[in-house]
Amino acid sequence: MLKLQPVKSVENISKEVFIKKYKNTNKPLVITQLTKDWPARKKWDIDYITKVAGENIVPLYDSKPSTDTKHQHAPATHMPLKSYINLLQKGEKDLRMFFYNILAEAPQLTKDFNYPDLGLKLFKKLPVLFLGGKNARVQMHFDIDMADILLCHFGGEKRIMLFPPEQTKHIYRVPFSFSSLNTINYENPDYDTYPALKNLEGRIAELNHGDVIYIPSGYWHYIMYDDISFSMALRAFPRKPKTVIKLLHNLLVVRTIDGFMRKVIGQSWNERNEKRTITNTHKHLNIK
Repeated sequence: MLKLQPVKSVENISKEVFIKKYKNTNKPLVITQLTKDWPARKKWDIDYITKVAGENIVPLYDSKPSTDTKHQHAPATHMPLKSYINLLQKGEKDLRMFFYNILAEAPQLTKDFNYPDLGLKLFKKLPVLFLGGKNARVQMHFDIDMADILLCHFGGEKRIMLFPPEQTKHIYRVPFSFSSLNTINYENPDYDTYPALKNLEGRIAELNHGDVIYIPSGYWHYIMYDDISFSMALRAFPRKPKTVIKLLHNLLVVRTIDGFMRKVIGQSWNERNEKRTITNTHKHLNIK
């Protein structure tokens, strides 16, 4: 198993303490009672989401790596939300709903929550939902927009592994992407094939209905759905010049180059990057 310590959990926290001990130090935190007074805490479950937005067509993503000319952020398919939830209830675990903008697609849901005052300048035009089935897994990645995130969780239990940016050297990041190698099993790591993982250190959080986890900017995360559940992300975009530059580099340089090379070269571009992932990681860490 990886070296993981539990994420600290509190019932509530003041803005001043949150900024001093967590935001300014880039440490994750679980807050169990932040949503206590939200209507969502009582109302939001799979049946309610289906009732409100079941007819909406949603983009769905799978765990298969993008190949040939397919963009790394392209959805695998689209279908009505109620049809997707029906699949989940029958045991589907690969397809996931990702970054679903409820302000644009299901504005009724915005009446059920508020924006917590923790000192984060939350962007109120982009509350987004993530939904997955029992035993679904989300590949290790970090968010391209470098946002600070409050992930508000509803439904069954979900676990999240978290790793700070300084652990990137151990994570086998694929060049020109925002994820690690798809072939790595972080729950049962193969140290012979991926020896850099031996030195990977992070944290793990267990989220239950109504819990909120703070994910600092640039943190890697690997998500494990232990039951059908969904989470809403509230985002605070970076304001520090250094982090804004990283955001722009991700959007304008990394993603652009990858998209262009996939179109021009195709699958050989993907295979080249996967090979370089291991070579670069081992070379940087002097692993023979």
